[in-house]
Amino acid sequence: MGLIQGVTLQTMQSIQGGMAEFYTPQSSDETILVKIPANTIDDLFVHKHQTDQLLVVKGSFVLVVLYDRSYQYIPLSEDLPQVVTIPRGVLHGSINLSNQDCLLVNAVLRHGEPSPRDYQPVARPFPYDIEKAKRSLQNISAIVV
Repeated sequence: MGLIQGVTLQTMQSIQGGMAEFYTPQSSDETILVKIPANTIDDLFVHKHQTDQLLVVKGSFVLVVLYDRSYQYIPLSEDLPQVVTIPRGVLHGSINLSNQDCLLVNAVLRHGEPSPRDYQPVARPFPYDIEKAKRSLQNISAIVV
């Protein structure tokens, strides 16, 4: 998938140990558990002093990234363990169209003191393409099957 410069998507590698499967954790300065409620279409956020490293552990959602007046829709699901890295300064939001909450781990890399403004929503300059977001989730479901 051709992502915006600086935004990366990496499939997690695992090691089988008996019945358990072990995934390598992301290095971070702080680890945050995030809940994206069911049936949520969120505004955008931009962090000036942190890089987000997101991994879905329950459910699924679509990460929306705004770049050059265009949205990119990145589907993420517990069924396909991937880490998406969002560097500081990149506007991003989330869409959870399912009836289930989505839980994800954010392994945050700090680039200075956290700012309260980093967590304040930014209004969307134009509406999301919800049909495109739905199709992106269908595409990831096809990969997993």
